[in-house]
Amino acid sequence: MPGTSTWPDAPSTELLLAAGAAIARVHAVTLDPQPQLPFRPRPIAVDDFARDRRAGKMPTTALLQLADERVQAIKAPDLPVVFVHGDVWPGNTVIGGGAVRGLIDWKTAGVGNPGVDLGELRKQVAIRYDDDAPGHVLEGWERAGGTLAGDIAYWDAVAVLNTPTEEYSPYATFRRDHFLRAAIARL
Repeated sequence: MPGTSTWPDAPSTELLLAAGAAIARVHAVTLDPQPQLPFRPRPIAVDDFARDRRAGKMPTTALLQLADERVQAIKAPDLPVVFVHGDVWPGNTVIGGGAVRGLIDWKTAGVGNPGVDLGELRKQVAIRYDDDAPGHVLEGWERAGGTLAGDIAYWDAVAVLNTPTEEYSPYATFRRDHFLRAAIARL
């Protein structure tokens, strides 16, 4: 497949819309969990950083603790259950000509709520780009799926909670926390 998994420093609105649309097409497939495609309650399900923080295996912050308490107090949305990629971020897309040509790295695929992927991609573009980027991803997903996404704040918080306490740079941690504060305000 021609293209690259390296996104531009400043993606176009069209690329962000296309990314949302690409995962909406994945979510059009309704499936029950099965041995090869287990249930995924969060992105990158092989890691559970929130559990590790609760168990004292890694440090936490007041913001992450507040978000975890709020998420734990909410019953996880269980429907719809669809095919999920499990690790949607710009580096797992192949882009070319301003469009998303495909998704790569399916090792954490499974079934779950579409919010698993939508929250993860929204978090990733919020960290890397700006406050408008997650909204464009959401708009692309909703347009392509022909439906409104549910429980966005919940899934945004779940995606953030499944990150290390400190991100790969102080700026990334700042951007992640900014995204999380906005999610908590909507919970």
